[in-house]
Order: sequence, then C-alpha cells, then structure tokens
Amino acid sequence: MSQIIPTAEPFFFPGHGENARIGCLVQHGFTGTPKEMRWLGEDLNRRGYTVCGMRLTGHATQPEDMIRSRWRDWLASVEDGYHLLRSSCDHVFLLGLSMGGALSLLAASYLPVHGVVAMSTPYKLPDDPRLKHLKIISKFRAYMPKSKNPGAGWFGDAWKQHVAYPQNPVRSIAELNELLGVMRAALPCISVPVLLISSRDDHYIVENSMEMIYADLTTPDKEKIWIEGSGHVVTEEPQKEFVFEKAAEFIAAHVR
Repeated sequence: MSQIIPTAEPFFFPGHGENARIGCLVQHGFTGTPKEMRWLGEDLNRRGYTVCGMRLTGHATQPEDMIRSRWRDWLASVEDGYHLLRSSCDHVFLLGLSMGGALSLLAASYLPVHGVVAMSTPYKLPDDPRLKHLKIISKFRAYMPKSKNPGAGWFGDAWKQHVAYPQNPVRSIAELNELLGVMRAALPCISVPVLLISSRDDHYIVENSMEMIYADLTTPDKEKIWIEGSGHVVTEEPQKEFVFEKAAEFIAAHVR
C-alpha cells in the first residue's frame, strides 16, 4: 500500500508544442500536498508547458513524517524538482503557494531559473513570544490544532476536496519560522523576474506580507497583484482562473 495519501501524489506532465521545453515547477505549502497545485499544473500543461508538482519531504503521508523533516529537506525537494525539469527543459520557472512560494523565492536566489511566481506567500509568522521556544515546546506538545471549522477562511466549497494534515506540527512551525528568516535574507539576492499574487481576503498569513516581500526585492523586474474573493489557497478558490492566467502571462513574457 502506498504511503502517500490518495489524490495527494506528486505529478509530472510532459509538455507539447513550442512550449514543451519550458518547465514549470509548482510547489505546495505547509502541511499541504501537490493536489493544491494540480489545477494550476493542468492549466499550464494545456498551454504546452512541462510541469512538475513535487511532494515536499514529510508531506502527504502522515504528520509524524513532517515532524522529522527540516526546512533544508523541503528546499532539497524543490531542488530535486528543478533538476528533473532541467533534464528536459531549457527554461525553468518556479511557482509556489504559501510556504511553497517562500521556498521558490529562496531557491531563485541561487538556482539559474527564469522567474518566480509566489502566491499567498508569508513574509514572517505572526509575532509571538513562543516562537523562540517552539523546539522546546514541541517536546511536550506535538501539534497545534487548526480551525475547528475546516471551511473557515475559504471562498466557495473547494475546501471539501482539499487535502492537508489536520493539525500543525509544532516542531515544523519552528522550521517554517527559520525558513522565512532565510528567505527574507535572500530576497535582495534575487535577480530574476518575480510576480507576487495575494488575496486581500487572506487572513491566514501576516497582513501585507506581499508588500513587505516586494519592498525587499531588489530585482528591477518585479510585479504584485492583489485579488479579492479568495482566501489563502488561491490555486483552488474562486479566483483561481485569474491567477492561472496571470501566471501564464508572466511566463510567456519572460521566456528568453
């Protein structure tokens, strides 16, 4: 029996036509699965692009696996996806949701990619004195609960098909906090084009995260797009088609 949660498997869609040698690595977020990026991947593949949706280490199996993983393991998963695409593509773009966006931005600071689309990406975690002590706290409390209402913060009913761990591993929150610190330090080192997309109705991440990321980016080719009518998972919620179109336009404009 597979260890991976059904429907949460990683995916690879070979490209076709004139866009076949343009690769798109689509990366899911914290406690999430490749499924939350699959609709975006299918849309890009219909346009001819080669698409890879990686499963981050410790995700889409069981929460205990995530507790054992570290942010460097998650970044290594992104690097694996990049090198898989580079084996058959001339250009590679990184597209990430939430923590996947943070990983994509960090990877773009040192990998020779052609651009980044970061969606619903946090700049930092909410200020909390417990953040410095999470590794110790995790020894006594393994998980923090998510909302009791699984559809809270979502627009529409896409949450019903969404697959993610039901709780947040405390040890993994500590890793996410460290990752975001490394990402912030790397933002001025990114020289490739960057598109940032975020929803004004996303109350899951720190407010104005996109504005803070945008301000720290020194690349001259950067753009930010605000949307409304979607929560945090913009790749599955009502404005997803608009998000897909903007991502595709960005890729088409920066292939060179």
